[in-house]
Amino acid sequence: MSPPLTPPHTTGESTHPWLSQGVLPVVVVNNPAQALAIAEGLLQGGIEQIEITLRTPAAIPAIRDIARQFPSMRVSAGTVLTPDQFEQAADAGASVFISPGLTETLAAHAKSKRYRWVPGVATASEMMRALELGFELLKFFPAMAAGGPKALAGIAAPLPVAKLVPTGGVSLQNIAEWRAIPAVQAVGGTWLTAGLEDETDVVDVVKRRAAQALAAWRGQVLV
Repeated sequence: MSPPLTPPHTTGESTHPWLSQGVLPVVVVNNPAQALAIAEGLLQGGIEQIEITLRTPAAIPAIRDIARQFPSMRVSAGTVLTPDQFEQAADAGASVFISPGLTETLAAHAKSKRYRWVPGVATASEMMRALELGFELLKFFPAMAAGGPKALAGIAAPLPVAKLVPTGGVSLQNIAEWRAIPAVQAVGGTWLTAGLEDETDVVDVVKRRAAQALAAWRGQVLV
């Protein structure tokens, strides 16, 4: 008999409250100092959660610095591809671990260590497999390339247990479309912290973007 799609306990149960604000900034950092400025701007703009992608050598030091300097910030590690990266990010202070896809190795490691893991999915089959393994909070990635809001609405409809965080092509302009899908718990986006290289006041720029993003998620308009 196949495992049920509604397991009695899933990692999603402990992850949902963590991802509570609707907007998850996805950040690629080139130096820890920049990461601290970004985190400060997000907090001032009302966002208390951040994903630092493990794409650069500065990522782990950035996670460590943010966790130490801003204890109210809920820090997640993104682009987790190996069990070793789980451990490095956890030691640095990450609370949630996010991957672009799902593998049996990562699923087994996350469950054995009781890590709050958000695997990536792009199809109904991948979502069903994730649910069978006990993961109900999933990253829909790459969101726009995989068909956008219309595709996700259709895929998620017969899988009511699945909770999704679309990432990849999400923007201030299309948040409302994603928010309208019942399965969507939050949106992940790089636009909040992109193009900061030439900004003289990173904190202020990120603060304004964060406030705009939260307002868009809530269906409000800032004036």
